[in-house]
Amino acid sequence: MPNQFAEIILPVAVKGRFTYSIPGHLAGIVKPGVRAAVQFGSKKLYSGIICRVHDETPNLKKIRPLLEVTDPVPVANYMQLKFWSWISEYYMCTEGEVMNAAVPSAMFPEGIAALPMVEKYKPREETFIELAGKFSDEELNTILDKLKSAPRQAGLLTTYLYITGYSSGDEVVPVRKSLLLRESGSTPGIISSLEKKKIFKPVSFQVGRLKNHDNKKEPLRKLSENQTVAFESIKEHFKKKDIVLLHGVTSSGKTEIYIHLIEEQLRQGKQVLYMLPEIALTAQIILRLQKHFGTVTGVYHSRFNDQEKVEIWKKVADENPERGYRLILGVRSSVFLPYSNLGLVIVDEEHDGSYKQHDPAPRYHARDSAVILAGLHKAKTLLGSASPSIESYNNAVEGKYGLTELKERFGMIKLPEIIVANTREAYRKKLMVSHFTPELLNAMDEAFRRNEQVILFQNRRGFSPYIECPGCGWIPVCVQCAVNLTYHKSINKLVCHYCGYTSGVPSRCGNCGSPGLATRGFGTEKIEDEIKIVFPEAKAGRMDQDTTRSKNSFSKIIKAFEDHQTDILIGTQMISKGLDFENLTVVGILNADNLLNYPDFRAHERSFQLMEQVSGRAGRRKKQGRVIIQTSDPANKIIRLVLQHDYSGMYKMQAAERMTFNYPPFCRMIRINLKHKDRASLNLFADILGGDLRNMFGKRILGPEYPVISRIQLWYIKTILIKIEKEKPLAKAKTMIMEAIEKLEKEKGASGLRIAIDVDPY
Repeated sequence: MPNQFAEIILPVAVKGRFTYSIPGHLAGIVKPGVRAAVQFGSKKLYSGIICRVHDETPNLKKIRPLLEVTDPVPVANYMQLKFWSWISEYYMCTEGEVMNAAVPSAMFPEGIAALPMVEKYKPREETFIELAGKFSDEELNTILDKLKSAPRQAGLLTTYLYITGYSSGDEVVPVRKSLLLRESGSTPGIISSLEKKKIFKPVSFQVGRLKNHDNKKEPLRKLSENQTVAFESIKEHFKKKDIVLLHGVTSSGKTEIYIHLIEEQLRQGKQVLYMLPEIALTAQIILRLQKHFGTVTGVYHSRFNDQEKVEIWKKVADENPERGYRLILGVRSSVFLPYSNLGLVIVDEEHDGSYKQHDPAPRYHARDSAVILAGLHKAKTLLGSASPSIESYNNAVEGKYGLTELKERFGMIKLPEIIVANTREAYRKKLMVSHFTPELLNAMDEAFRRNEQVILFQNRRGFSPYIECPGCGWIPVCVQCAVNLTYHKSINKLVCHYCGYTSGVPSRCGNCGSPGLATRGFGTEKIEDEIKIVFPEAKAGRMDQDTTRSKNSFSKIIKAFEDHQTDILIGTQMISKGLDFENLTVVGILNADNLLNYPDFRAHERSFQLMEQVSGRAGRRKKQGRVIIQTSDPANKIIRLVLQHDYSGMYKMQAAERMTFNYPPFCRMIRINLKHKDRASLNLFADILGGDLRNMFGKRILGPEYPVISRIQLWYIKTILIKIEKEKPLAKAKTMIMEAIEKLEKEKGASGLRIAIDVDPY
């Protein structure tokens, strides 16, 4: 038998796969997808995934053997390995980095010191109590007679018999120990006494960490006439195209169409991946899906702990329809789960920036990756949005995607009335109350009188973006980043939102020593503070990164608003996405200028999307809602388009601009970030790389340039942007870029340099 070799992916940021020989005693069990332990480097042992087995002797001086196969059952399937390979190639990172992002870390012990490897994942076991034997009714009566002198033991046994309904000769039924104690009001000591008397015996069973939802299934709702037309149109497009864009105005009933499409796939025995941009959205939608589809529905996001992630992973991999998950509701990382039979991928709010992973590698875009994943499974992809990304809409206009449009709200509810409030005029006429214009205050007043609810949107968390000395203009900045510190009143600290550095609030100016530093600008925390002064009777809640750190905090905040325990919800862009509240009629956008003036080629597109999405939360059920946009520039073109809900006008304007200045979707972009702790060294290396790339790509290179925030966590940053024409081969350009970077990394002193490549960085 020829020598056999295994290629293995290790969870390290080193390029390529690693080849090991397969010792005779492992020959029968080594196959793609199984985990194995190997020595990597002089001492370290690592656990990795085998991706290929072959008999081609590699051209290496020394070939080490595999040390151990952790378990013979594959943890990653063929489709996953293929998908990881695509992600690694397209997003210019290593397969090890992809594996790190994809697989729950509990499945891969780090820094193993010795064999055998011990997996961090432990199935959860719970103690159950059952009868020590199949007692007859006579035997049980005798036992109960003997226990008359121990009434608490007799009571415990009676409770067990009542819970299980046991009678003579039946199969013995185990009962959770915790349930038995609770129902009988007993103690563990009394159970022990019955065990010693050979009446009870303890048994251990594996139980899941995930909640079981045993709600009764509800039938699907009947689609409206408009929804039926859209549903049939999507199915018609799917006959010819693999990807369809559903452009439906806010509250047009897109989710109900998704539910009907999911039902069709599940009936055919297929799996469905339903992607959402934020964890906040899963709380509302999971309840809707579980009502219809029951326990086949699973959820996946970063707030689950490692042990829970492994259990979800195993339930997705389980092909038994009784035990496994067939419908997965997840955020961007859910593309990495071990699907075996995908029929449909739905990417809701497909335009959302949260689908893009920025750091660490792989810097993938979950929407684009989901399209590839669906293609590998020969599945269909449905992209849904009220304000699609320019890229997706352009693909639909050019005929690459099918396009279905829903232009009316469900139940013929009117789109919200939008009012533009001029903050510059209001300040000039001294009509502003705190950060609120008269228009917004009046709308809120009316809503509260009618017992309706309000959302206020401000895309900054914290109390105040910065504090300043009124005398000399000194502003406290982060010691590690080139950014002002944000004031958080609840903890009375200055916080850096980039590295997490905190400091106390200075009593005097750090420059001129004068007391009385003033807060400038406003964040969600300050709005919450001031709304309590303006509307003392109203109950306010806040939804931002500071209030949603724990696993269930999203659902608690949303449930409080749904149950009308909160009158006003103040939040960052988390509140703009897909939430559906029956009694919400007024939405206030407090500072539209913040969004519009951001230095980014997508600022206008994102501002339109955000304002349109936030507006869409208002008046979704019975009555028309009102949206008040506060701005110092009411004539702004984007605001005028939002007033008309004119997505098509926004698309045409942005597409023309981007074509003129050669931005996506009319070109591809790759951004290279260079970091160094020494500014002079960074400048030197950035100039070398910039020069080499310019020799290859000419005018397609922009930079090297310092970004808006030029230092984070003591690392200075410079950026090089490469624009590549759509028709030029991207793979060749990537090879040239990698060659230039590898050449730079060999330069003297380059060991202190960090280089990050971001493909499609927008």
